[in-house]
Amino acid sequence: MRPSLLDPLFSPITSLAGIGPKVAVLIEKVVPADLGDRAARVGDLMFVLPNSVIDRRNRPGIALSAEGAIVTLEVRIDRHQPAPRGNRSVPYRVFAHDDTGEIALTFFHAHAAYLEKAMPEGEKVIVSGRMEWFNGRPSMVHPDHIALASEADKLPLVEPVYPLTAGLSGKVLRRAIGQSLERLPALPEWLDAELMRRQSFPDFTAALQRVHNPADPIDASPENAAWRRLAYDELLAGQVSLALVRAKVRKLHGRPLTGDGRIVNALRAALPYQLTGSQQTALEEIDADLAKPERMLRLLQGDVGSGKTVVALLAMARAVEAGGQAALMAPTEILARQHMATIAPLAERVGIKVAVLTGREKGRDRAQTLAGLESGEIDIVIGTHALFQETVAFRDLALAVIDEQHRFGVHQRLAMNAKGQAPDMLVMTATPIPRTLVLTAFGDMDVSRLTEKPAGRQPIRTVTLPLERIDELVGRVRDAVAEGQKIYWICPLVEESEEVKLMSAEDRFASLQPVFGNRIGIVHGRMKGADKDEAMRAFKAGETRVLIATTVIEVGVDVPDATIMVIEHAERFGLAQLHQLRGRVGRGSKPSSCVLLYKDPLGETAKRRLSVMRDTEDGFVIAEEDLKLRGEGELLGTRQSGTPGFQVARIEAHADLLEIARDDARLILARDPELVSPRGEALRLLLYVFGRDEAVRLLRAG
Repeated sequence: MRPSLLDPLFSPITSLAGIGPKVAVLIEKVVPADLGDRAARVGDLMFVLPNSVIDRRNRPGIALSAEGAIVTLEVRIDRHQPAPRGNRSVPYRVFAHDDTGEIALTFFHAHAAYLEKAMPEGEKVIVSGRMEWFNGRPSMVHPDHIALASEADKLPLVEPVYPLTAGLSGKVLRRAIGQSLERLPALPEWLDAELMRRQSFPDFTAALQRVHNPADPIDASPENAAWRRLAYDELLAGQVSLALVRAKVRKLHGRPLTGDGRIVNALRAALPYQLTGSQQTALEEIDADLAKPERMLRLLQGDVGSGKTVVALLAMARAVEAGGQAALMAPTEILARQHMATIAPLAERVGIKVAVLTGREKGRDRAQTLAGLESGEIDIVIGTHALFQETVAFRDLALAVIDEQHRFGVHQRLAMNAKGQAPDMLVMTATPIPRTLVLTAFGDMDVSRLTEKPAGRQPIRTVTLPLERIDELVGRVRDAVAEGQKIYWICPLVEESEEVKLMSAEDRFASLQPVFGNRIGIVHGRMKGADKDEAMRAFKAGETRVLIATTVIEVGVDVPDATIMVIEHAERFGLAQLHQLRGRVGRGSKPSSCVLLYKDPLGETAKRRLSVMRDTEDGFVIAEEDLKLRGEGELLGTRQSGTPGFQVARIEAHADLLEIARDDARLILARDPELVSPRGEALRLLLYVFGRDEAVRLLRAG
């Protein structure tokens, strides 16, 4: 049950004065909380934070006010000049002066009675708004604020500016936010006193008041202690809820998985290459986890081609050796079958029985696989999420490996525990994720990183080239084809569009076909599956040597002897995508290169992106840069994939608080796992305030 203290924050925003159903729909568009299918609540409004401020402390006097500046003037009203009767197109003007000069205050479609009352002739009045000069004459059109000098204290000197949407006025939103703050109950402090002192944090209510009612522009900045306090609260709520999930998952008693080394050693001997240092380290960490009685929950991060699959296979072999079964779940059928092709030949050499299970397996084959899993005859199964959803019963599932983590959220992690006796879990991702994002999305996991490429892989030389020099490039590609090389040529679009003047895949194919004849192929997302497969087959077999493609080839396509990657309009792509595309070459033993074709002039961000690509092949460095350039929201497509987008925290400004929050959360739960101490009770309120209700339910479920 939610504590009744918080009820005022959980009532719908339509309970606020002046907010009817129509306005509520508009306000929901600017609320940063992920509403899902619920209506916005009063508490959501507290976290609609200003994105800038208007500073009205600037009082230069009429004659010294700059064009376009927002100024506050104290003026004496001289006379009113209403619009001529029947001609509404002429504005209503009020003339006024101060010691430095005269000004016209201009109003369109004005209500004369209101203006006469607000600005009586002969009275001193304070007006605030944007200055405009026409032919040497100053004017202010529709001042934002008007107040009699005797009531000047009503004028906000520093006014927050909020994100708006069509049809929603700043005044209405400000009033609604003000009412939500009035309903905020007195809450107990959930932060550690020493941390608050060290970080100069105000209390929660004071922090909200300062950000929403700034006395100085700095008060509404993410770097300020007030905003940082709120960001820390949000990060702490996230870390406590992840730690609760972790505790719940670990509590499902694991068991030690130790074997005699027979199968694992045979498998290592069967590998055609040596493991890299970081593969070796990752395996030692995984083996140590498996040997403990608690459950393993580990994230294995590795760049394109760093050898994650082999690490997963050796971990699964360890589980089989200890008498259990293992499952490997991939996000798509293509990837599941690619894993099968890599793993099956090696596993069979050491007597491990492997099967595949996706939506494509039907009838007798499927029934046989299901029976084999239930009887324990099948040691390792590779498949899509069908593995964990359908009537699949294991004799003894000891280890579950999930590939491409960011598509599976915390809830799926909990659902998987239902199969088998709380299996150990290894999660793999090929998208290098910056450390800060790993903490926010996977704070409940231990992390291993693969940082080296397997032996024999050649570095990829990356160059940038302006589009004007494309003829030169075509000449070099022709020479490369004559030497027997294979080339990918990526275009951003399938066909030319009216709005965006870029070269499309079809146009580029048409322009290069006269040069390469039948040695050129094309593949894009609008082609039929069979045609795509045929185009890829011909390229793989060497019948075509140049493949014009859109980004469909970004994931999971393996042509080891492709050595050149051309990316046209590289300035249009994000860093992570450029890195994934470049990873399609350099997979064999020949030196490879990547050419980034760009159109001048380049913006600052595009310049930075291309230079990062030139300087490094390290996916982790690239991911960190991508985070700086784009912010956490777009990275990994987090908006779609269920990793947290934040309401208050800005990763680029508050990354330092994340590690503190993670350590704080682990320490709290080590001391008070059920959150029953006074601070624990306060933290339960924090979880509700930031919408982490599921975590509180885990506490109750025990």
